Amino acid sequence: MIKNRSSSRTVLAISVILIGQVLASAQGGGNTYAPYWQPPLVKGGPVPRLPDGKPDLQGYWAGRFNQAIYDIEDHPVARPGIPPGKGAIVDPPGGKIPYKSEAAAKARDLRENHVFDEPEAHCFMSGVPHTAYQQFGFQILQPAGYVVIAYEYAHSYRLIPTDGRPHIDPSIKLFMGDSVGHWEGDTLVVDTTNQNGRTWFDMVGNFTTENIHVVERITPADSNTINYEATIEDPTIYTRPWKIAGTWGRRIDAGYEQFEFACIEGNQDLEHYTEAVGGKAKAKSK
Repeated sequence: MIKNRSSSRTVLAISVILIGQVLASAQGGGNTYAPYWQPPLVKGGPVPRLPDGKPDLQGYWAGRFNQAIYDIEDHPVARPGIPPGKGAIVDPPGGKIPYKSEAAAKARDLRENHVFDEPEAHCFMSGVPHTAYQQFGFQILQPAGYVVIAYEYAHSYRLIPTDGRPHIDPSIKLFMGDSVGHWEGDTLVVDTTNQNGRTWFDMVGNFTTENIHVVERITPADSNTINYEATIEDPTIYTRPWKIAGTWGRRIDAGYEQFEFACIEGNQDLEHYTEAVGGKAKAKSK
């Protein structure tokens, strides 16, 4: 059961995202992650096991993926609201998405003229694999035959069956897609299709289409750390598959709870989208 902390104030995704961009920009970038807290590296013990011998991944976790939340690609040069830093791409080695030329042009146009359209700024769900490195925590549960991931952000969740069933009908498109999983030793392999192509990988216009296919490999390293990698393919916009990687760290801080997250889907209240973090893009997109 997810524990919710009662709060009289509304927790808005747009406030967190935009305040973080302003703070990071003001602090000059570098290794700034504000306000995207990442769990400290704490060596754990042996990987816990369920009665059936499978790894017990249950608990609260948060991601360590450099600064992929801003830009999934390596971005050594600061841009308005985006500090310089590394993304999460490990293949190709240069840390860039292998776009086809027309897709690269679309991503550039989104970045330069349509930042206002960032899906998370409008409180839409993040999609896969964006949820892996999203700025809020999540809980993993393992009822019989499933792995369940419940995210703080937007109350989104994934029910991942591990019984070998096929994907749902390809005509059904969802923000979080359809995920089916199986175990390869201690690695949970999750295959996700049926996404709706309305999500971005980050804040700078790296977009998706409904043809995206993601295969995640989730492997516990010890009781406090899970290694994560995902291979992304979509022959309509990429020249080749590409891969991201990072880790999930257990939330071991005393009394940690997930917030009840208030964020209204389709939110248009972007008054804090100042010129420094996309105001001009907002004007152009109207």
